Order: sequence, then C-alpha cells, then structure tokens
Amino acid sequence: MRLFMAAYFGFIFAVALGASLILTPLTIRLARRLHWLDQPSPRRTHTQPTPRLGGVPLAFAFLLALALTLALPRTDDKELARVVGLMLGVAIVAVVGFFDDVRELKPLPLFAMQFGVAIIAIVSGVRILEIPNPFGGAAIFLPEWLGIAFTIFWIVGMMNTVNFLDGLDGLVGGVALIAGAVLFLHTYKLEQYSIALLPLALMGATLGVLVFNFPPAKIFLGSGAYVLGLALAVLSIIGGAKVATALLVLAIPILDVAWQIFQRVRAGKSPFAADRGHLHHRLYDMRLSPRKIVLLYYGLTALFGALALWLPSPAYKLIALVIIGGGAVAVLARLRHQ
Repeated sequence: MRLFMAAYFGFIFAVALGASLILTPLTIRLARRLHWLDQPSPRRTHTQPTPRLGGVPLAFAFLLALALTLALPRTDDKELARVVGLMLGVAIVAVVGFFDDVRELKPLPLFAMQFGVAIIAIVSGVRILEIPNPFGGAAIFLPEWLGIAFTIFWIVGMMNTVNFLDGLDGLVGGVALIAGAVLFLHTYKLEQYSIALLPLALMGATLGVLVFNFPPAKIFLGSGAYVLGLALAVLSIIGGAKVATALLVLAIPILDVAWQIFQRVRAGKSPFAADRGHLHHRLYDMRLSPRKIVLLYYGLTALFGALALWLPSPAYKLIALVIIGGGAVAVLARLRHQ
C-alpha cells in the first residue's frame, strides 16, 4: 500500500506540474492577444503591461490533480465530501477571480465570494471544532457556533492575507509552495496519506505557474492569490486542525497584514485600502531588489516551516509564535518611521 501511495504521490505532483506548465504559456498568449493586461501604476512595481491571469492555469491544474485523487480510499469517511467542497470553492474563486482580473470587481462581490466559499467548506465538513491544548492534556473543544465563526474567519482571513502578500513577482507562489511542502510533510508524518496528496497537488500547480511568475514575471497571479489562500486555509483544517503549523509557516505575511489593518484603522482609513505600507513594499522602497526580497521571504518561510515540523509540542509552537510575533512587530514599527 505504501509503495502504491508513493508512486501516486509522484503521479499527482507530476500531473499538476505538467498541466500548469502547459496551460500557463497558453494563458499568457491568450491574455496578450485579448489585451487583458495589468498596466503599470505608481503603486505597482512592474514597468511593462503584463498578463494577470495566473489564477486560471493554477486553478485548473490543481482541480485536475484533485479530481484524480477522488477514487482513492480515504483516511476517514468524511474526507471525500471535504475534498469535493474544496474543489467547488476553488472553481468558484477561479471564475469570480477571472472576472476580477479582467474587469476589476469592487470589494463587495469579492468579499461575498470569500464568504461564500467559506460557507461551502463548512457545509462540506471543513470545520475547526477543537484546538490542541498548548499546556498539555486533552484538546480544547469549541462550541459549534464558535468553531464555525472561527473557520469563516480563518478562511476569509487567509485568502486576504495571501492576496495582500501578492505585491512582488514570485513572492506569493514561492511562499505558498513552501507552505504546501510543510503541510505535506506534516500530514505524511501523521500517516494521512490520502490527505497528503492534496498539498502535493497544490505544490505542483503552484510550481508550474511560479516558473513564469518569478521575477521578471511573464504573468501575474491575479486571482491565483485567492486560490492559494483558500487552498492553504482548507488544507490546514481538512484532516484535523493544523492551524498552529500554518500560523508559524505564514507568520510574517499574517503579522504584516494584521499590522497594516491596525495602522489603517488607526488612521481612519478602510482596513482594505490599498497602499504601499506592506513589508515587501517597504523593503523595495529601501532599494532592495525584488529578487532579494522574494528570496528573503522564502528563507524565512522555510525556517519557520522547519520550526513547525521540528518543535515537539503545541506549547513550543506557541512560544515560537510569541517570539516571532514580537520581533516582527518591532521590525514593522521601526520601518514605519523610516
């Protein structure tokens, strides 16, 4: 059984990667032919009109690979419904995101999309109903209403966090690729083999787009950031909550978004207002090259991912989160005054 699953791991990754590598250049050509291009502006770092439809090949390759896992035996009897819910959510995000990439939708329909796919995930059985006790002992069970509210907050928050991170070529794709690898290793270590296929599918689809999105990008992710946010949020729940692992891996983007929202609200602005206050923008304005910033994020994500896999208990993960959070806030506060 293990030998079969090992072969299937490689097959699912290869299918997702191959589909993404084939579809992405085709999408670039189509976008250029139809003039669906992201134009340069003072808030953005690119200087040439660039296709913005990276979410299309990403979503299609991810869905194709997920579909090939549906016939396999599952870890538990509720898992199949959860995977189908994830697939439906990804399809909805891809369709709505496509119209946003082409027409630039207003915030309300985008938020409705995020809330809607979160509800679909919950109805399919993706819920955070318990959290590990960081001080040892039995897990802490949440009332159903609180678990549902927390799940909606987690999914919508993750989608926006990943979307806000998408400010430099290759940044989101590489961070998501590393986060997917950590979730795969964590899930594999728990012997949840059918679930471990899901982050592998995401990794393959993401890597195929990243080849064309790495600076200087030939295509932008666009709605692909929402696809990645939804996928990472659901994959951290789908086989038992791995929220602490996801929090550690994505600590810098999450803290950066939380800090920016706090600063915007304090200044009387909308928390979703676009600006150049995010950490990657600050570093870019300090004359760091996009590649150096992207590689710095990759390194930090990999480091925190290794910590998430290595730390032996939730208590140590909580301590690491507190230390990383304090350091990140100190850095963000210092950059704010420069």
